[in-house]
Amino acid sequence: MSKASMSSKVITMPSVAAASSKASSASPAVPVEHPGMEAMRMFLRNPAAIAGMVMLVLVLVAAIAGPWLYPADPFEIRTAPLTPPFSEDAWLGSDYLGRDVLTALIYGGRATLLVGAVAALLSVAIGITLGAFAGYYGGKVDAALMKLTEFFQVLPALLFAMVVVTLFSPTLVTVTLAIGIVSWTGTARLTRAEFMKYRGLEFVRAERAIGARDARIIWKVILPNALPPLVVSATLAIGAAILFEAGLSFLGLGDPNQMSWGLMIGSSRQYVLSCWWAVAFPGAAIFVTVLAVSLIGDGLNDALNPKLRER
Repeated sequence: MSKASMSSKVITMPSVAAASSKASSASPAVPVEHPGMEAMRMFLRNPAAIAGMVMLVLVLVAAIAGPWLYPADPFEIRTAPLTPPFSEDAWLGSDYLGRDVLTALIYGGRATLLVGAVAALLSVAIGITLGAFAGYYGGKVDAALMKLTEFFQVLPALLFAMVVVTLFSPTLVTVTLAIGIVSWTGTARLTRAEFMKYRGLEFVRAERAIGARDARIIWKVILPNALPPLVVSATLAIGAAILFEAGLSFLGLGDPNQMSWGLMIGSSRQYVLSCWWAVAFPGAAIFVTVLAVSLIGDGLNDALNPKLRER
């Protein structure tokens, strides 16, 4: 091989490297979207989820701001009994005692939504705590906690809640505690499955290797990664708790001193043929609220689940 050809090869090789480096530097960097922002974008692109948000906001505004815009006592007799809707004295009619249905609907939403939200929060807190310990530690701890979960699962939830409310008198506090105590088993099993999936991964083993305590690994390392399905479960638990409270109030086990949608239906169920509006309007309010929460939960599930997000 001649010296000229060798020198030409030595000259051309750096030029190829320089050209490749220029090409790589000239190609634009692909922006990486934050997972939270991507989930928010996917949620906002879901028409059903947006419809659920609008309905829930309207219900919350009516329940929160309604008493200031329409101040009245929901138990006060305002007009003649069984006044039909769209009357001058009662826009949505009156019940069998003459109480205004619209006033009861506005004030009853406060109690129903409050019990539903707090009971769902309580059930999710219990479920996440027990499920996290069972999934992280495994072994005997897992077996004992799952036996406890199975015990509550086989109990008739409504019957057990009725017993609790009857023993400790029907108030908003006892109704909320009863619903929260019997509704946590599904969240516990979901949390356990998520913790069992994450506890053996490399980033968790790295935390153990640097001497991190179990409490830090459970609450600050694994739980944030397991949150997406738990957020969906918590959202759906609100709707289930609202239906549970309505059922207890319908059976006469709600707080008699607090107007609620379930109490409105339960007190007027004997007059459903002659006073259908006293049952239909609170029933429609429960239906719209639970439907809104369910649509939001489905939207969150589609936005937070990577497999569903790619469809």
